[in-house]
Amino acid sequence: MKYSFSICAAVLFAFAIAHGQVASHQSTVTQPQSQQQPQGQSQPHFSVPVASLTPAGKPVVRVNGVVLTDVDLVREEYAIFPYAGQHGGKIPADMEPGIRKGAMQMIIFEELVYQDAQKRGITIPAERISRAEAEYRKQFNSPADFQQYLQSEFQGSEKAFRDKIDRSLLIEQLLKTEVEAKSTVSWAEVRAFYDKNPARFAYPESFAIQTISVIPPNNATPAQLAEAKKRADEAYKQAKATKTAMEFGLLAEKVSDDDYRVMLGDHKWVSRDKMPPEMLAPALKMKDGDMSTLIQVGPNYVIFRMNKHLPPGKTPFEQVKVQLRKELEKGKTEQARSALDKRLRQSAKVETL
Repeated sequence: MKYSFSICAAVLFAFAIAHGQVASHQSTVTQPQSQQQPQGQSQPHFSVPVASLTPAGKPVVRVNGVVLTDVDLVREEYAIFPYAGQHGGKIPADMEPGIRKGAMQMIIFEELVYQDAQKRGITIPAERISRAEAEYRKQFNSPADFQQYLQSEFQGSEKAFRDKIDRSLLIEQLLKTEVEAKSTVSWAEVRAFYDKNPARFAYPESFAIQTISVIPPNNATPAQLAEAKKRADEAYKQAKATKTAMEFGLLAEKVSDDDYRVMLGDHKWVSRDKMPPEMLAPALKMKDGDMSTLIQVGPNYVIFRMNKHLPPGKTPFEQVKVQLRKELEKGKTEQARSALDKRLRQSAKVETL
């Protein structure tokens, strides 16, 4: 689990602004500039104007006396929504307020974490900063491109650039201690959760079926009903000649009236409580691969193929343990971050400007 924040976004954002592009929010090692997001068509009716997202160095919030500007805010907005390049360099209008709110919360949180790391006296070894700097430089196509970025973002100061790297690594280091280390879930914990929540992993009795349906018009006349029955008989005759699920499906695609015809009649899994009574009774007696007789369900006629009858059961632990562990660790991560944010804000002075 990695917690790389502002510096990488800073690198790509500043360089991208200079080239009229939009940066994406990546981890410590990011994609080269040659792999930027493709530009999309402008959609004025849909997106926030570029001008509203162009930073001007205007103060937006003060955190314990430290002023953060719209440069930080806009950078984080584009980090949250890295697809702006596909929207003409804009953020969708209906998403922008939420993204801006999230971006504001994030830059405040990062600043509080950074200040807390400084209070604790955490330091980053010079060699680690140098390694990170070398990795960041690789993101640029040439030394000239890097110098252009350095000039536009740090007025040419390599010290300011290294300070920015140091800040990012300090944030990452503290979050490893306060969030990552507290979010690890052991396999024993995963197993315990699985055993204590059996209902979550249980599945009902289900049927994997394909159907061919003949559906007469609403308020059908006797003649139309007779025509539907004639078509159903013919469909049943053809269905009996099929030997495989594919053959049945191709017939369904050709003659069925229900919407599943575009999927070769395949309903995937249908739980017992969703099966019409007229179909459930024969389904319970059928073997895998069997085909039903012609069944009338209301005014409709149905033929179905039983591909698999699955009794009620429980998904084995081995099949869910990896994803379950990720889910549990994600929950613990969110809790740990929230707890850290709450603790840091209790004694902080945050002023929106």
